[in-house]
Amino acid sequence: MLTVDSITELRQQVSAWRQQGQKIALVPTMGNLHDGHLRLVEQAKQHADRIVVSIFVNPLQFGQGEDFDSYPRTLAADSAKLEQVAADLLFAPPVEEVYPRGHGVATQIEVPEVSEGLCAESRPALFTGVATVVAKLFNMVQPDCALFGEKDYQQLQVIRRMVADLCFAVEIIAVPTMREADGLAMSSRNGYLSVAEREIAPQLYQALQLVAQGLAQGRRDYAALEQEGGEFLAAAGFVPEYFSIRQTDSLKVAKQDMAEVVILAAARLGKTRLIDNLACSLVE
Repeated sequence: MLTVDSITELRQQVSAWRQQGQKIALVPTMGNLHDGHLRLVEQAKQHADRIVVSIFVNPLQFGQGEDFDSYPRTLAADSAKLEQVAADLLFAPPVEEVYPRGHGVATQIEVPEVSEGLCAESRPALFTGVATVVAKLFNMVQPDCALFGEKDYQQLQVIRRMVADLCFAVEIIAVPTMREADGLAMSSRNGYLSVAEREIAPQLYQALQLVAQGLAQGRRDYAALEQEGGEFLAAAGFVPEYFSIRQTDSLKVAKQDMAEVVILAAARLGKTRLIDNLACSLVE
C-alpha cells in the first residue's frame, strides 16, 4: 500500500492508474478505523480496481467546544489495518495541505434542506464542513465511486444531494451499518464510553427497533412513537437530542401514506454523543 500526504503525489498515482484504464474508488475517513471502515474498503473492491482511503480529521466540521483536539489520531494502527484489507493508497494529508490558506477562510459548500435540523441542531458546523471536505477530496482524487456508511444517514443524504446539485461524476455507494454483537453501531466515538456506559449503549438501537416494531404493527401516530422512543432512551440513562421519523431521501417529516421511512436518533451517554438510524418499510 502506498502512503502519500500531498495532493501532487496523490494525483500522480491516480493518473498512472487511469492511464492503465483502471477504476478508482474513494473511502473517506477521519481515521481511528474500526471494522465498519474496513468493510467499506472491502465493498469498494466490488466496484473498482484501485481503492484510495483518505484519513483526515477535518477541522471545518468541528464546532466550538467539540472534540477536534482530542479526536483519536491512530495513523500507524490505521495503516496496518488498511494493509490487511489490501487498500491500494492511503492519503493522509496535514491540515495545511487541504486548507492552505487556513480552514477559517476557505470556500465552503452549504447544502440546503437535508443539512438542516437533526444533527445540525447541536452541531451547526458539521454538514458545511463535511460537504466542503468531501467536495475537495472528490476534486483531488476524481474517483469513479465513493463509499459511505449508512450509520451517518443525514451525512449520506447531504453528500448525495451535493453530488447531484454540483454535477460530480461520482457514484455514491451506501454500505449498511456494521454493528457489534449486541447491536451497537460501530463508531470511532464508542471508544469514549466507560465500561458502564458501554453496557447501556446498545439500548439506542433497541429504542429504534421498538419504534420500528410499532410501525410494523400498523401504528402511524408518529409523534407518539417518537416520544416513546425518547422516553425509552431517557429511562436507560441517555440524554436524548432527537428521536424522529423522517422521509428517507429529503429527511422531511414523514407522512402517513409513505411506503418507506427512516427512524433517526441522537443521544448523549455521559460525555459521548451517539447516533443511529433504522430504515423501515411500511408496505403491508
